[in-house]
Amino acid sequence: MNLRYSRFGGHSNLSNGNTALTMDQLRSAVPSAFALAKHDSRSERYTYIPTVNVIEGLMGEGFQPFKAVQGKSRVEGKAEFTKHLIRFRHVNDSVPEVILINSHDGMSSYKLIAGIFRMVCSNGLIVADSTVGSLSVPHKGDIVSQVIEGSFDIIGNSSRALDTTREWQNLQLTAGEQNAFAEAAHELRFSDSEGEVKTPIQPAQLLNARRNADNGNDLWRTFNRIQENVIRGGLHGWGRDANNRQRRVTTREVRGIDQDVKLNRAMWMLTEKMAELKGVGAAA
Repeated sequence: MNLRYSRFGGHSNLSNGNTALTMDQLRSAVPSAFALAKHDSRSERYTYIPTVNVIEGLMGEGFQPFKAVQGKSRVEGKAEFTKHLIRFRHVNDSVPEVILINSHDGMSSYKLIAGIFRMVCSNGLIVADSTVGSLSVPHKGDIVSQVIEGSFDIIGNSSRALDTTREWQNLQLTAGEQNAFAEAAHELRFSDSEGEVKTPIQPAQLLNARRNADNGNDLWRTFNRIQENVIRGGLHGWGRDANNRQRRVTTREVRGIDQDVKLNRAMWMLTEKMAELKGVGAAA
């Protein structure tokens, strides 16, 4: 068992590698999924269906949870209702994933997004809507049935994403193309609200492989190296502090749910665009 559990800045993150999480583990990692009621700020029109009901419904249909993340809230009293993300895989297909996002404080409807799990590094990718699509279920009506039906639709359509990754494995990139890809991802990850990049981390560092299996010039492995370096953090560089003194900088893992989803989707779209430039169209 490769259990990874961490708390950082109010966020919690639990992953069991290739072993499904238990309900007790989920309760510890994402307590807001087990909230007993909606937040006081929600009106009577808000249908309260606790995420645990959806989890149980998905598990009853063969979906198992493998990773759980809960966000933080700066608003007093909202921590027990805040946004949470759970990645599911179906028992008959261990690689494609359904990613469930919800909150009970009005900040999120039930959202379903397609994902892919990489066994080699226990890393989760998120597929852009252009490839498979996603589903948003508002807090009203028969939520559990809608989420279960949507999950089967996403898993059923995930073959398009897998076909896309196989195409990317056959596309070789030049050094210049890899550098251009890394530069675009570097800006996505490190640019501020004004579009300026001030980090000492260099784009070329995003191309460094963390394992021999990821060495190679094809688009798929290039994408995976960049994605892991962007999301997992741990890159080092030397910068200057406010007093112009040299200091060592280490990038942090992306833990915020919204930032994780946004960056992952954007990098998938970048990869699609690179494939198009190489003469392979994005999946319909």
